[in-house]
Amino acid sequence: MIKLKRVYQSTGKDDRKKFLVERLWPRGVKKTALADAIWLKDVAPSTKLRKWFGHDPKKWAEFQRRYQAEIQGARSTPRAHSAGCTTRRCNPALQLPRH
Repeated sequence: MIKLKRVYQSTGKDDRKKFLVERLWPRGVKKTALADAIWLKDVAPSTKLRKWFGHDPKKWAEFQRRYQAEIQGARSTPRAHSAGCTTRRCNPALQLPRH
């Protein structure tokens, strides 16, 4: 099971592997606070897509479509499997920045 959490939320006792999916390091968060997280910058939406979206709820459906297209077009794959994580044994928590 994958849980989504804001990067500013505290971790739970059942959280195991943590993945930060963001191109920029979250403001105000020390790297030591997420020392056990795997930073997947290449999986995050592109800067161009983030700026286009601008957190406008009306653009959410199109943002999702464009983001999926970016992911499908990416040549590299996420490093979750190389980190020893499988969906049955890992129970990862994705750390998301606050917007």
